[in-house]
Amino acid sequence: MRSHAIRKTASDRILNAINIGVLSLVLLVVLYPLYFVIIASFSDPNAVYNGQVLFWPKGFVLEGYQRIFSDHIIWRSYLNTAIYTVCGTAIALFLTMSIAFPLSRRYFKGRGVVTILLIIPMYFSGGLIPTYIVVRNLGLLGSPFAVILLGSLSIFNVIIARTFLQGNIPQEMDEAAYIDGASHFRYFASFVLPLSKAIIAVLVLYYGVAYWNDYFTAMIYINTEEWYPLQLRLRELLIASQMLASMEATEDVMYAAYMQRVADLIKYGMIVISTLPVMILYPILQKYFVQGVMIGSLKG
Repeated sequence: MRSHAIRKTASDRILNAINIGVLSLVLLVVLYPLYFVIIASFSDPNAVYNGQVLFWPKGFVLEGYQRIFSDHIIWRSYLNTAIYTVCGTAIALFLTMSIAFPLSRRYFKGRGVVTILLIIPMYFSGGLIPTYIVVRNLGLLGSPFAVILLGSLSIFNVIIARTFLQGNIPQEMDEAAYIDGASHFRYFASFVLPLSKAIIAVLVLYYGVAYWNDYFTAMIYINTEEWYPLQLRLRELLIASQMLASMEATEDVMYAAYMQRVADLIKYGMIVISTLPVMILYPILQKYFVQGVMIGSLKG
């Protein structure tokens, strides 16, 4: 039986080798910083400072993680971030899909006007000060709802969801469901959402990562440490680490050096712990994520 495999020319092999080399370099550039943070969190800070830690940890220590796990303030911040992420992502998904579905239907009157009204804030926003005044007048200043609600809708994500629904949920299905007696809400909940797992996975990643990494919103609108997110706590730790470094010029050099060592261990450990949920979430949603991000691509 004759093989029908396409024979690669010399130029094809050269191009493949170049592609593999470039992609390997990009992969190294992306993954090595994360790998370095992980091995640095287990290494002696002095070895890290002296540049002795490159590929393997030096002087295996767990003091940083021990301090993190024993600090209830850090765990409170971790819980706050989880609350912001879960609640905010759930609200954002509900709003995004609820807006995107009617905008994807041609029979929805006024969808062009609504789309324009949604797009305008993408380019012309009120700014930080008017938003702060609105949050203050609504009584949300210092409340966790300020962080949750301010990030609960992205017009860019609405456009992505609308594009997906236009191409994957035919309007004939709407008519068939309505003829069988289904209401708009029943059709949306029982048919549209189950068939939109791919775009929902994309939105979960987009909104979830945005909430998880956000610290600026909490820094502006949260005035009590009780509701500080993990990223804001990490920012304070970095500032404290810089202050400790400046103390080395004082008379208490030994104490400052020790506190700097502890701060570095906690810093690297917190970076690992803060990125762990995102690294766990992506492999779970990868199948749907790849399908969702290919929306609108050309098919040959």
